[in-house]
Amino acid sequence: MAATNKNDKHDLLVNKKHNPTVAALLSIIPGLGQAYNKRFLKGAALFILFAAFVVAFTELISAGLQGLVTLGEVPREDDSRIFLSNGILSLIFTAFFLSFYILNIQDAFKDAKRIQLGWKVPNIREGFRNAWDNSFPYLLIGPGLFLLIFVVIFPLLFMVFLAFTNYNLYNAPPRNLLEWVGFENFVTLFTINEWRTTFFNVLSWTLIWTFVATTLQIGLALFLAVLVNDPRVRFKKLIRTVLILPWAVPGFVTIIIFSALFNDNFGAINLQIIEPLFGQRVPWLTDATATRVAIIMIQVWLGFPFVYALFTGVLQGISADWYEAADMDGANRWQKFRNITFPHVMFATAPLLIMQYAGNFNNFNIIYLFNQGGPAVRGQTAGGTDILISWIYGLTFTNQQFNMAAAISIILGILVAGFAFFQFRRSRSFKEEGTF
Repeated sequence: MAATNKNDKHDLLVNKKHNPTVAALLSIIPGLGQAYNKRFLKGAALFILFAAFVVAFTELISAGLQGLVTLGEVPREDDSRIFLSNGILSLIFTAFFLSFYILNIQDAFKDAKRIQLGWKVPNIREGFRNAWDNSFPYLLIGPGLFLLIFVVIFPLLFMVFLAFTNYNLYNAPPRNLLEWVGFENFVTLFTINEWRTTFFNVLSWTLIWTFVATTLQIGLALFLAVLVNDPRVRFKKLIRTVLILPWAVPGFVTIIIFSALFNDNFGAINLQIIEPLFGQRVPWLTDATATRVAIIMIQVWLGFPFVYALFTGVLQGISADWYEAADMDGANRWQKFRNITFPHVMFATAPLLIMQYAGNFNNFNIIYLFNQGGPAVRGQTAGGTDILISWIYGLTFTNQQFNMAAAISIILGILVAGFAFFQFRRSRSFKEEGTF
């Protein structure tokens, strides 16, 4: 027994001499810190992986970063877009390398800390089992993360970098080389009269469109959901099926049909309704105000079924005891709606309703398919019904003002992300997530 205690004290002394700082410093050369922790196989694997990365990618990353700075040197031979793409890939690979390099140092430090506290280094079989258990979730999300980086993050970074170049129709590679211009595009957007006027007109209409169209579709959906949920209404299943039908039809088909119905010359709305009643036709496609009214009505038609389905499910989940208690207290219909129905519906659906606003803010389909953002407005580079996203599309594919489109896209992304984050933070369902 005395001998055992003596050995335990000796182990504790040895463990106290194991220094985590030394392990972290040795990990500056990947694998040496793990070897210091007597995890030789893990250290060897890390050293080989990092050495292979350095040998295979150092030249590629160096050339890519250099090209990102210069964007090419010989016109008609160097394509600045390729240099920009390679530079972004180099940044991504560098970020990967630095992330794993830091994790390598942290891993050696944590293992050394555990050894210092008396942890026994596992054998090879236990090490493999522990590594598999810990890395299995990362193996599952790895392919998705890879796609996210190269399908979402890479194009997003490419767009952000374009906003700081002079890439437009008159300076397009490979005939010309791109140059870094700093914040010149953003300054142009807010100082040149044509760009400033167009931007603020389009932004104001985008905000009006988002608020009016989304609020009307939510209000109509709530009205119909409450009405159909009334116990006195019969044939509820049939009515609900009919009200869901606009959602079942593909949106682009509905928009194209409505564009024909609203046509100034042969549309049924003018010929069969407006002209017989009022003796004149409404210029639905040639007057900006009339076009805006038309697309708001179409969006309400397209958008209310989804919200109606949400509200219907929530209303059916509200306990009848609440309403019975309100009846006993002498509450009228409006009081029951204001204090029971509306709070329950908003609490359960607030995040999805916020996404309705964010979705309509970027609702390209209806703007483009109905009238291509028209009618044209004199002195503007955008049409009378263009919202920010459709204006960006026109600048990119019609006018080839890639730099200005990228700059506006950055502003658009900040607006949408800021609005969504602010509203999510304020919603009760976000605040009370995980509380019971």
